[in-house]
Amino acid sequence: MNILFLSIGRLNSIEDKGLYTDLIREFRDNGHNLYIVSPREKRLKKPTEYVNENGAQFLRVRIGNITKTNVIEKGISTIMIESLFLKAIKKYMKDIKFDLVIYSTPPITFGKVISYVKKRDNAKTYLLLKDIFPQNAVDLNMFSENSLLYKYFRFKEKKLYAQSDFIGCMSQANVNFVLENNTEVPPSTVEVCPNSIEPLTIEKDENRVRKIRKKYNIPSDKTVFIYGGNLGKPQGIDFLIDCLKTNKENDQVYFVIAGAGTEFNKLKTFFDSEKITNAQLFAQLPKDDYEILANSCDVGLIFLDNRFTIPNFPSRLLSYMQASMPVLASTDVNTDIGKVIEEGQFGYWCDSSDVEQFSYNLNKLCNKELREQMGANSREYLENNYTVKHSYEIIMSHFK
Repeated sequence: MNILFLSIGRLNSIEDKGLYTDLIREFRDNGHNLYIVSPREKRLKKPTEYVNENGAQFLRVRIGNITKTNVIEKGISTIMIESLFLKAIKKYMKDIKFDLVIYSTPPITFGKVISYVKKRDNAKTYLLLKDIFPQNAVDLNMFSENSLLYKYFRFKEKKLYAQSDFIGCMSQANVNFVLENNTEVPPSTVEVCPNSIEPLTIEKDENRVRKIRKKYNIPSDKTVFIYGGNLGKPQGIDFLIDCLKTNKENDQVYFVIAGAGTEFNKLKTFFDSEKITNAQLFAQLPKDDYEILANSCDVGLIFLDNRFTIPNFPSRLLSYMQASMPVLASTDVNTDIGKVIEEGQFGYWCDSSDVEQFSYNLNKLCNKELREQMGANSREYLENNYTVKHSYEIIMSHFK
């Protein structure tokens, strides 16, 4: 098939590791023709280009800046993406008849592009639903359900669902949420198509583990819990701070928090004022160092704000599972990530308002034998449920 993949993310190479690049490679390796449209921000000072790289056609469309810029420019650039993508597709891909269009949320603003290709080529369309917007913004009090902004984005969201022949959700709770809140969407079109990767084999080299821990002053005689990723409002940073504060005298554990985001400075202020001795906060680590460090920790942490009514399912989970790590999750009650973790017997869950339960789970995971068994379960669950082969087969089941 000729497959058009639309991405808001900057895709440098199909060979990079990642949710979308791993899936794209799976399609390529199964003999499909891949055409990828992705943005190229103007601050990179490069024009729109259309090139063949590693068996896939890349159309990198020059757009305005949407990262590392002010809110006004980001807003204007985001609104313009749709028309710029459409113009580039009409220019560079006018002679290609697409069989399938795959796209993900965010954003919800690809409507015109999808509609054009669907109508022109009679193509099927598949939405990878990674983000339920604008409800997630309402949950975090970014704007209200009565605002014009909400009504505009909700209209766009409903239109996107209507244009999608199939909607692949990250988990069953996501499927249920979409159907309950969008009664016009036919249930037969909505299914679980989870976050997935092509798992690497992670060998834990004890010598490298000792070296990296020594380099960053991380003790080798404690259970090391790592949180790596976005440090923003969705992560409920106030709860994370409460957990660190409550466990600052716990001499069995050590916390490594590595990431960036809108709430990083709040965390930094806390670290600076509390002088916690069993935790470290890292803003930016060299990529190789971070990979070695993340894979040499003992337990992966997941945090979500307890105000969420939408069932988020962080992809961060997959990197912990890839490294055969148990997972300690603290989230709202609407996501089913905790249910998956506990039923798969590869970690523990608690409500992200319950510091006492977090601390109880934390201490249970200081048992090395338990961690090793849960770590093995974690890797096995990944291989049985969350590989790109699974996602590929789910999508392709509609074309047999």
